[in-house]
Amino acid sequence: MLNHLGTQIIETSRLTLRPFQYSDDEDMLQYWVSDPNIQSLYSEPVYVTKSEVKELLDKYILSYQRSDYYRWAIIEKESQSCIGQIAIFLVDNKNHFCEIEYCIGSSFHRKGYASEATEAIIDYGFNNVNFHKIQVCHKENNLASKGVITKCGFTYEGTLRDYFFMDNKYVSRLYYSMLKSEWENRR
Repeated sequence: MLNHLGTQIIETSRLTLRPFQYSDDEDMLQYWVSDPNIQSLYSEPVYVTKSEVKELLDKYILSYQRSDYYRWAIIEKESQSCIGQIAIFLVDNKNHFCEIEYCIGSSFHRKGYASEATEAIIDYGFNNVNFHKIQVCHKENNLASKGVITKCGFTYEGTLRDYFFMDNKYVSRLYYSMLKSEWENRR
């Protein structure tokens, strides 16, 4: 049985994961939502105006009313900047699993922030919500995301071949998962 708690504040050594706020709009525009290279990595639209970002934030903030909604702003403690986002989505209440997605602005790549945030969310998902399985995926060309997934200890499950059509070519989607027992054994 899942124990839905919604998006709670989570602290790591270098990050605060918290619900989005309207004041995150400028950081979002500066660091990732306006960057087509970043947004294409997880098939999201590009947002270029504050009004577009406000509509996105409206959607996020309104959804926090649901106890089964999980989306965090990733705040770098040192700068207090909103450098990306991470979410638990595709929640399957019957079979006790979910999927994770994350995005970090390119200025903050290669610092271990995505892995740090992902491990915090895995822990929250297994120990607080009581998921049995957490899955994650990446596009075949997103080797940085593959590195995060491998570092966090996920097991490769398979490839959905030619899943996306992007830039006039097909791109495959690679899936990984972790069971709660595997997470507990890593701890």
